[in-house]
Amino acid sequence: MSLDKAALRRAALDRRKAAHDPARGAVACERLIALLRPNLGRPVAGYMPIRSEIDPRPAMTALAAHGPVAVPVIAGAGRPLRFRCWSPGCAMVPGPFGASVPEHGDEIVPEVLIVPLVGFDRCGARLGYGGGFYDRTLEGLRARGPVLAVGLAYAAQEIARVPVEPTDQPLDAIVTEAGIIHPENGD
Repeated sequence: MSLDKAALRRAALDRRKAAHDPARGAVACERLIALLRPNLGRPVAGYMPIRSEIDPRPAMTALAAHGPVAVPVIAGAGRPLRFRCWSPGCAMVPGPFGASVPEHGDEIVPEVLIVPLVGFDRCGARLGYGGGFYDRTLEGLRARGPVLAVGLAYAAQEIARVPVEPTDQPLDAIVTEAGIIHPENGD
């Protein structure tokens, strides 16, 4: 299965790179804000974009006006992510894999996660970079209580079927510039 995922990952990254466009990303962020409006005030984790990922910071800025927002900090290989508070304009430092992290800030436990991805399918399966960070993190967070995990992607990143392993954690929704996908009903 890892060979299947590796080939899917390469193809999805190529499609994401070709689709990358700040205007499309802005449309996706507007859809994301609308989807998350009922969750205003809940602790949220976004991410600092790398490569051709959609930039979620416009949505994170809007959400930060209503409650705490954090970004992931990699604690080490094989470990779940930790989340450090972020605010627009806060001091950032380089983190692992090229994603910046806040230089200072308290850690929070998010209840809503904006999740970057390489590929996705309509069942809510997510193809990431292969490190398992979000899967481990979501498993631990979901064991504590309700968590909303929303993937943010370009529509071009959709895959017919992502191979799923027992450790893979599904997304509750996927937001693209073309619309919002709710896996329970596939639309």
